[in-house]
Amino acid sequence: MAEISTRESYGKTLVELGKENKDIVVLDADLAKSTMTMYFAQEFPQRFFDCGLAEQNMIGIAAGLAATGKIPFASTFAIFASCRCFDQARMSLGQQHLNIKVVSTHSGVSVGEDGASHHAIEDLALYGSLVGIRIIVPADAIETAAAIRFAASNDGPFYIRLSRPKSPVIFPDTYKFVPDKAIVLKEGNDATIIAMGLMVSRALEAAEMLRKEKINCRVINIHTFKPLDKQTILQAAKETGAIVTVEEHLLHGGLGSEVSRMLAGEKPTPVEFVGINDVYTKSGTPEELLKSNGLTAENIAMSVKKVIKRK
Repeated sequence: MAEISTRESYGKTLVELGKENKDIVVLDADLAKSTMTMYFAQEFPQRFFDCGLAEQNMIGIAAGLAATGKIPFASTFAIFASCRCFDQARMSLGQQHLNIKVVSTHSGVSVGEDGASHHAIEDLALYGSLVGIRIIVPADAIETAAAIRFAASNDGPFYIRLSRPKSPVIFPDTYKFVPDKAIVLKEGNDATIIAMGLMVSRALEAAEMLRKEKINCRVINIHTFKPLDKQTILQAAKETGAIVTVEEHLLHGGLGSEVSRMLAGEKPTPVEFVGINDVYTKSGTPEELLKSNGLTAENIAMSVKKVIKRK
């Protein structure tokens, strides 16, 4: 299976959009080679703004550009886009509801060797607490390109969470992004695995492992974290009676929290959680850190077996 990083797909898609729409501008915080906005900078230097190590100011400049009718894409590492820029995001994206697209790369612990200071494991909780922002976490490079195109053509604030390492390509080139609608990637009635981002490919791997043990799992790709697809989740809860959520994020305030809140009010269902459990992880390779935090296909499969016993 081919592997492409979501950040690379983002950078190349920006260039395509730049050719199609002269109102698209791109801002970065001295990380263009890492966020891959360097492609846009090379093609359209007059529409690219390197704001230096001043991420808060970057959001402020993006707000000004949005107020004049431009479509700004503001990019930096997820840790800076969330923890460092939260006040600016609250004021300009949440309260003013400006047409700003914040696209972060290097999310979660798969950033790897950069260490705990750069592991964005709180960003979805932070942006999820803001009013009126659509949050998208693509599962692969194909979905990333489609999501970026959707954001560019739809008014309003977005937070799009991308990753550093290469990851398996799940979708075909013909994939069409449907906003706010989760995708059932695999059918099954014994339990449901709900995953997003890099964890979707691992959820599929876990489902295949379980199939060999005659456990048939439904696998759902939640590409839109906010708003969640209530209908698809409730249908899965009704038809399978057991849920496992999988995320490269803290359990508190992440996918598991939001799915559980939804189910508690509509369809109480046994839920198990695969995510980061109140710990800041030390430096290591992406695979080492994912494994040490239990973000593996094997751990997902174990959680499925556990939740089935609670049905």
